[in-house]
Amino acid sequence: QRWETYKPSGEKDKNPKEAISSSVHRSTTHGVRSGRQNIGYEITDDETAWVLITRLDSGIIQRSIEIYLREIYNYEKSGYEFGIYEDYGNLTCAGYPGILGHLETDANTFAEWGVDYIKVDGCNSNLEDMDTGYPEFGSYLNKTGRPIVYSCSWPVYQELSGIEVNFELLVNSCNLWRNWYDIGDSFEDVQSIMDYFAGKQDAIAQYAGPGHWNDPDMLIIGNYGLSYDQSKIQMAIWAILASPLIMSTELRDIKREYKDILQNKGVIAVNQDPLGIQGKRIYNEDDVEIWTRPVSPKVGNEYSYAVAIVSRRTDGYPYPVSTVLQDIGLNNTSGYVFEDLYDSEATPQILSPDSELNVRVNPTGVVFFRATALDNTDL
Repeated sequence: QRWETYKPSGEKDKNPKEAISSSVHRSTTHGVRSGRQNIGYEITDDETAWVLITRLDSGIIQRSIEIYLREIYNYEKSGYEFGIYEDYGNLTCAGYPGILGHLETDANTFAEWGVDYIKVDGCNSNLEDMDTGYPEFGSYLNKTGRPIVYSCSWPVYQELSGIEVNFELLVNSCNLWRNWYDIGDSFEDVQSIMDYFAGKQDAIAQYAGPGHWNDPDMLIIGNYGLSYDQSKIQMAIWAILASPLIMSTELRDIKREYKDILQNKGVIAVNQDPLGIQGKRIYNEDDVEIWTRPVSPKVGNEYSYAVAIVSRRTDGYPYPVSTVLQDIGLNNTSGYVFEDLYDSEATPQILSPDSELNVRVNPTGVVFFRATALDNTDL
């Protein structure tokens, strides 16, 4: 779980509050510390122009002093980890030095700097070389002896170009990987990502697990593009998908209700479930979707579940939805305790496989449950 930024410091003269600078990082780290670190948001990551435009004559990449964070303040003392952005190309997407031709040198340099997380994009590179180049860079990271989380972008570039993605290779090379387009600050983009993951779920969900995750991109909760209910949808579905939780949010100005979504411990517990199973969309009709994810505890052969009932409808009123538990795959004969993860005041329900679950879902909204499997001794 981490917070990521994406506006370069070069914009500071135009938009001093929005551009990346030491003051932005200090105030944002304070925002992360404000209740977020103790629930798992532990890395701050610059997806921005953090390096100078050229390398040194020696070939070593040169850092920008202003935004080289370990020289602004000590991350280890603050308790946060340090993430950066690079590119498997000769240049990054913004035109700064990429790692191509310097894989081993850059891996050693980043380890020396104390980097804890690195995202490697795929601009200005040969798509056919990614299957060898990304794993090669990962091997150099491993050889440094420093544990560095490795985020790869080669699947999205290959997928959009019609190249079959080697997910077995990804699992053995990367800790997480981007599958689809970059998210923008809109509900349309959230829906597009949901549709991609639902459409590809039978092919890609099996490759998610502890240490290697599909990445649907950043959380945009608390910005301008999502309503309150739409924000709850994104958080719920990202939890169902076992997604890395990466905030891309103006934490200095975030409203309380959006902060509460990002800090919802019940939803985060679903996201961080130790079984690491990626969930799926199992129902899609009349703009109503049901997504489920197997989670712990397990009773015999039966899992507990997270259940998200999503409405994309815009009728103007909460839409009634009913489903029988066994119709959505919940078959534990001893039943389940259903807890509403977005309504702490709701009374938990005990339901059996033949019980009907009845909810009303707000327009472009979600009702999100944790259904904990019971065994005979719980009755």
